[in-house]
Amino acid sequence: MGVDGALGGTRAVVVTVSDGVSAGAREDLSGAALEEMLERRGASVARVLVPDDADRISEAVKEAADRAELVVTTGGTGFGVRDVTPEATAAVLDREAPGLVHAMLAAGLEKTPTAALSRARAGTVGSSLVVNTPGSPRGATESLEAVVDLLPHALQLLSGDNRHH
Repeated sequence: MGVDGALGGTRAVVVTVSDGVSAGAREDLSGAALEEMLERRGASVARVLVPDDADRISEAVKEAADRAELVVTTGGTGFGVRDVTPEATAAVLDREAPGLVHAMLAAGLEKTPTAALSRARAGTVGSSLVVNTPGSPRGATESLEAVVDLLPHALQLLSGDNRHH
């Protein structure tokens, strides 16, 4: 488990991708779970809701990266017809971070074989880190939990601080 306070001072945005949540028809349980998890580790968190629309997702990710060091999306990573978060994220990434995706996938597969159906992406937009997580509260938090201890160092490097530990 991550160290409480390890993300102290980090600005984060959780982008919930869901037609139902963005329309107000469903509660944002995944976004709330990620927000709680990040705040417990010291980050200040804002939340954004967008429908399953590639252009709107790309725009939300870019805008979030302009105002935060960490952007975590939840939703739209599966095989549903409207699941386009990985493609929308890839369209705005400057650099991919496949190791983070592999770590999340490996951790997920330890718990459920359906984790193999995730198509998540991770990478950088400018000096911000973007990580896609599944749309369920459990899937989202377990995925982020798999990489949360790596985030402080990744964010340090992205800020231009290249001192190695």
